[in-house]
Amino acid sequence: MGPGPGRCGHGPDRSASDAACVEVATNLPGVVAVRDSKDSTGPLLTFTAHAWTGFIAAAKRGGRAS
Repeated sequence: MGPGPGRCGHGPDRSASDAACVEVATNLPGVVAVRDSKDSTGPLLTFTAHAWTGFIAAAKRGGRAS
């Protein structure tokens, strides 16, 4: 799924202006950092890489646990 109406790209410059998007930083050692792309000074959520991978897998399944 690529950027488009209501979809997000890989950064704020590729996001639809009215979309609910997040930025994901995967280049940090041991953690994945996530923030609201429209609030660059707002809070960050951090996850272990394992927890983030599990979250993405569950989201792709429609939120169902494995």
